[in-house]
Amino acid sequence: MVHRGLCAFHCRFQTPDWLESAHVTGRSYEEQLSGTSGPIQKGEDRTAQARLIGRLDTENRRHHGNEDASNGAGFQVSQGLRHFLFCVFLVVYCGTICGNLLIITLVSTSKTLHTPMYYFISQLSISDILLTTNIVPNLLHILLNNGGTITFIGCFAQFCFFGVADTSECLLLSLMSYDRYVAICNPLHYASIMTISRCVILGAMCWLFAFSIVIIEIISTAKLIFCGPNTIDHLFCDMVPLLELACSDTSIVHLEIYLIGIPIILIPTAIIVMSYTYIVLAILRIPSISGRQKAFSTCSSHLIVVSIFYWTLFCVYVVPTKGQTVTMSKILSLLYTVLTPLVNPIIYSLRNKDIKKAVHKVVYKRAI
Repeated sequence: MVHRGLCAFHCRFQTPDWLESAHVTGRSYEEQLSGTSGPIQKGEDRTAQARLIGRLDTENRRHHGNEDASNGAGFQVSQGLRHFLFCVFLVVYCGTICGNLLIITLVSTSKTLHTPMYYFISQLSISDILLTTNIVPNLLHILLNNGGTITFIGCFAQFCFFGVADTSECLLLSLMSYDRYVAICNPLHYASIMTISRCVILGAMCWLFAFSIVIIEIISTAKLIFCGPNTIDHLFCDMVPLLELACSDTSIVHLEIYLIGIPIILIPTAIIVMSYTYIVLAILRIPSISGRQKAFSTCSSHLIVVSIFYWTLFCVYVVPTKGQTVTMSKILSLLYTVLTPLVNPIIYSLRNKDIKKAVHKVVYKRAI
């Protein structure tokens, strides 16, 4: 049985033995199950037909189990270590959600944080919450069961949210680097260039562009022919594991991925590199050491976040993975899907005086 496109989401992957036998012998399904040599007579009562339908449904379920399922393999480790990792990732997930929600709340309620930089930080926190909520709950399920099952629709939905969050973070980090460039290299025109309305439009464009790119990839992948084995040896549904399940030619899809990767990775990377090159040159021209330290402190947090995110991203998607083990690929994927969303609010809160002041103000008001 061949499945094409979105039809594969509503059909089963493997042809059952009794269906293959029916095609080989030329006998009908009723004949195969009833054991008779001819078709069922019209005079048979409806009770016999109901029993026949029930046998067909039972046989079908026995062969297929949970339809449209893809199996996800977890870490091949001992049960005790899996339970330990479950506790660790659960704590990390709770910390990530609380930290990013704190930043979103502070930026929304504190008037001193109503600036372009903190607006982009709040958007980054939304992206981190979306990314970690999309990945970690399913990861916890995989750790408890040493694997898991997900429908193909669920797999594509997980990839959609993952792709939107990841792509939007790439674009937001490039916008934040441009914001720091304008603030340091062109401070007199900063207020006129980085207006709140313009920042809102740029943020919305990041999310819209990210969603459009991911939808294109999903539509192209959904047109492929999928067949067994349907086991994903990864922690979540990413594009490469999905393409490995396809039986048809995936060269066109791979070409689309490379072409789309230019605006997603290379252009934001170029913007970040150019922005920080001009920032460093501008800081070096400041005569006093205290002035240099003050200028660099305004962008040091963002530079740390960019370094962590892009280093792991390049290791997973850009650097050749021929010599990379499956376990190493999973660990690198965890770095930017689980660790980075946790580190971002910590870096911005610990190294940012404005956020510290906003936290102290909120705590002081509640204490009173």
